[in-house]
Amino acid sequence: MTDTDARWSDLAAMPRQTLQDLFAADDDRVRRFSGTLAIPGGDILFDWSKTHLSDALVAGFEGLARDAGFDGAREVLLSGGIANPTEGRAAEHTAQRGIGADASVAEADVLHMRMRGLVEAIHEGMLGEVRHLIHIGIGGSALGPALAIDALARPTAEWRAPVDVHVVSNIDGNALEAAFEACDPAKTMIAVASKTFTTIETMTNAASAIQWLEESGVSDPYGRVVALTAAPDRAVEWGVDETRVLPFSESVGGRYSLWSSIGFPVAMALGWDGFAAMLEGAVAVDRHFADTDGFANLPLRAAFADLMYVQLRGCQTRATFAYDERLALFPDYLQQLEMESNGKSVTADGKPLHRPSAPITWGGTGTDAQHAVFQLLHQGTVEVPVDFIAVKAPGHDLDPEHHTILLTNCFAQGAALMAGKDSIDAARAYPGNRPSATILCEALTPATLGALIAFHEHRTFANAVLIEINPFDQFGVELGKQIANQIAAGAGAGFDPSTEALLAAAGLKD
Repeated sequence: MTDTDARWSDLAAMPRQTLQDLFAADDDRVRRFSGTLAIPGGDILFDWSKTHLSDALVAGFEGLARDAGFDGAREVLLSGGIANPTEGRAAEHTAQRGIGADASVAEADVLHMRMRGLVEAIHEGMLGEVRHLIHIGIGGSALGPALAIDALARPTAEWRAPVDVHVVSNIDGNALEAAFEACDPAKTMIAVASKTFTTIETMTNAASAIQWLEESGVSDPYGRVVALTAAPDRAVEWGVDETRVLPFSESVGGRYSLWSSIGFPVAMALGWDGFAAMLEGAVAVDRHFADTDGFANLPLRAAFADLMYVQLRGCQTRATFAYDERLALFPDYLQQLEMESNGKSVTADGKPLHRPSAPITWGGTGTDAQHAVFQLLHQGTVEVPVDFIAVKAPGHDLDPEHHTILLTNCFAQGAALMAGKDSIDAARAYPGNRPSATILCEALTPATLGALIAFHEHRTFANAVLIEINPFDQFGVELGKQIANQIAAGAGAGFDPSTEALLAAAGLKD
């Protein structure tokens, strides 16, 4: 038995207490289990008091973190060491924000200067009139930009984005056609985001975008393309002028790449200052994560709760509900971040993982979700830890009653999940004692969004370290791609009878 096995055994043997008992025993629980991060765009409150963490569990998890080498793993990550052992490289997303190996930070600074120069040149009309950008990527190359643009680039009475950005990821041609319909080809640029510049969905969509420009009478369609890639030579070979290739490091993973040149469409939509503010908000969280130990470290605290529910209470899912329409894509973003990072079945040193890894991440937008899935959360037979994310300041100019009702519903759901309600009619009884955490932002600004994303990056990393897996590889996505390529090349043979029949029914095989 390893040291961590012994810790897990001790944690599993600790008594379970109800939320009501935990609050009754500690008048100061809200203060002790909440924390505020000072962010340039407005502070963020993290309230983990309505989880089942107790002082004993916290002490146990702090011991687990020590035995699992959390401090050392954090140092490796933030200093540019080999944080991704299966691929033998660093994980340098924080270097894009200014914390990492000196050489990597300097390289990121140069990239950002080039990126800023291109963005400002486009905004100033030096490349002709540009009113639209179609950003083509998939996975992290699309989810991060889509989230940031949807959250921060919505038009108001006083402001419109300098460039209208459409993010396209799906290989389904309907997605790309919708972007074409919304754009004037004579005033459109294309951003192609692919780490390898070989991703089949992205490159197929990019080729169709070039064809659209050609058929629309654009004389130099490749001159309208900006490439965002870790393989600049391939981008140049494909036809992009090297002055419009924005390279990023191989050590920046796709789902962590928003901070690199993958953030180009965000800067196009917000202006450079908006993208820079996102970096500033994220680095504020980086500094807290680097300089704070134990339970006071807010991403680590969240990981303690996550692991308690998955490892000790058998929860297989965790839900996030954004009580702000601008954050509607946040649950989608977290799905990839958490499930691609920590959906593993081996440890970092290649041994079988003998405990659960990541739960299924899911969620939605309040108050819509209350009328769809909250029935299960309140009265279903499974326990689902819930995160609520809300914003104190509204993002609209309508009657303030809209926002009052929105926030009231958010806080009421957490209270109801915890308190429950007895009834002589079993169908109208609520068991209560159901956990939630709440993240409350003062305002939704580029800096606070950057901080929210960085918080969840570090939370995901902390979860991985404590169960001793590598969160920075993702080999699980490869097998399906390989088989799809075989089928496309006409080499698919010997599949199971169901797959063979489906291929024939779809006309993909004689």
